[in-house]
Amino acid sequence: MKRVLVTGGAGFIGSHIADRLIETGYDVDIIDNLSTGVSDNINKNAVFYEMDINDERVESLFRDRKYAAVFHQAAQMNIRVSVEDPVFDIQNNIVGMVKLIDYAVKNNIEHFIFASTGGAIYGEQECFPADENHNTNPYSPYGINKLAGEKYLYYFHKTFGLKYAALRYANVYGPRQNPFGEAGVVAIFAHRMLGGENAVIFGTGKQTRDFVFVEDVVNANILVLEKGIEGCFNIGTGIETDVNKIYTEMAEIINYPNSLSYEPAKKGEQMRSVLDCKKAEKMLGWNPEYNLKNGLEKTVDFFK
Repeated sequence: MKRVLVTGGAGFIGSHIADRLIETGYDVDIIDNLSTGVSDNINKNAVFYEMDINDERVESLFRDRKYAAVFHQAAQMNIRVSVEDPVFDIQNNIVGMVKLIDYAVKNNIEHFIFASTGGAIYGEQECFPADENHNTNPYSPYGINKLAGEKYLYYFHKTFGLKYAALRYANVYGPRQNPFGEAGVVAIFAHRMLGGENAVIFGTGKQTRDFVFVEDVVNANILVLEKGIEGCFNIGTGIETDVNKIYTEMAEIINYPNSLSYEPAKKGEQMRSVLDCKKAEKMLGWNPEYNLKNGLEKTVDFFK
């Protein structure tokens, strides 16, 4: 049985990937420093190491545990934090990642699968939806660092033959998403609405995103591993949805009686984002299975 590593495996997306890998029959190791991850998310059948990806002990894990593949999900994921402290973002999203890639090369890892971003890597889009050939002009340090991660993977691929895939996630939502930060509007709405608190939208609410359910993202990761596919892939729905609609849909599901308020927009956030995912459909045989209503209902059920 092959052993794989999931960094950030106590987090929102990483924990779902770890669960599915275990269900599929893989042995799974998880690295997470629990800065944003939650210990309750960790699958009891996984081997858990509480450490940061910059920890020197990670190198010995690569050497001793002999991983077949790495799912690199650990990241500083808050765009607003990246704007406020870009050096911190670099330390987490570039330095730590390059260390992992280097360990992967030295220990003959078969496949390195990276959680990139389609929501931030293209910047203010020039065409809608954006495919993988769209210009990459990130509008935030977070997006810049994810793009840099892809460039490092390409370098290690060309120079040392590392096999990799970069999955450019749209705006992922679903069960286990952290509702206490500033990222993840669906989780934040769910938490506030169910708690009887006032819902807040930053900006006009007309800013759009491509909202993709977490289980669909997991499906894409598993397909990449099992088919041995390489390259960069957008993972989204191709549907552009504004934040006002997300509020309206969730208020209806929850029967939310409270009011909505608007506050000034945050720096570093783009106005429109939606992804063309035909490449993933063609090469992976992947399509999203959840529509927005079904995904929101499952998410609300979790937060209840």
